[in-house]
Amino acid sequence: MPLTTRTVAYADQDTPLTGELYWDTGGVPHPGILLVHGGAGLDDHARGQASRYAALGYVVFACDMLGDGVTGDRERVIGSLTAMRDDPGLLAGRAQAGLAELAGCGLAGEPLAAVGFCFGGLAALTLARSGAGLAAAVSIHGSLVTTRPAEPGAVKARVLACHGALDPHVPMADVTGFAEEMDRAGADWQLIIYGGAMHGFTHQHAVPGAVPGVAYHRLADERSFAATRAFLAEALT
Repeated sequence: MPLTTRTVAYADQDTPLTGELYWDTGGVPHPGILLVHGGAGLDDHARGQASRYAALGYVVFACDMLGDGVTGDRERVIGSLTAMRDDPGLLAGRAQAGLAELAGCGLAGEPLAAVGFCFGGLAALTLARSGAGLAAAVSIHGSLVTTRPAEPGAVKARVLACHGALDPHVPMADVTGFAEEMDRAGADWQLIIYGGAMHGFTHQHAVPGAVPGVAYHRLADERSFAATRAFLAEALT
């Protein structure tokens, strides 16, 4: 069915934010997905992924983690990303603002999920670690380390992490640490590692060599989407 989009102004306390809602025109509430962008902000990659998941029948809210006027300002982007990375409470709160907007939009029914890419993957996992009311949290080529590991019993969401084996930004030591953390927390979690894939493997328009360690990988892109689709179908029923 054709997709409809709507720009949504909302806020995280005093920070004005602007996200985008994607849904089909069926008119029946569907499970909602919070789609969390990477470090560049709510860009064409995030919009493409939001459309991709909305086409599966979900109501998707592509949230804004940076704030109005920040995207495109490199210094402010780095400052914002660093602040949230170093303060999981701040990161979870910013993502929770988007989750609340999704839950209250009138189109999304429960259960809800969070799917994030790169920095957004860290945000999705941080929501899960915080005990947020999610049925599922998915990190796709996201950071797996945190300064505030999940406490035993805290993670209510089912967790899926999709990782590129050659990702120099998230080395295997981080992957092992994440696995150990999830086991200590007693989480229901899965990890899929794609051979030959580097960081950002879903970015079709990534220019080879432009950003060290970042490259598109068609098979990892297609397989991670298929894995996430199956994972969400199971978790959101």
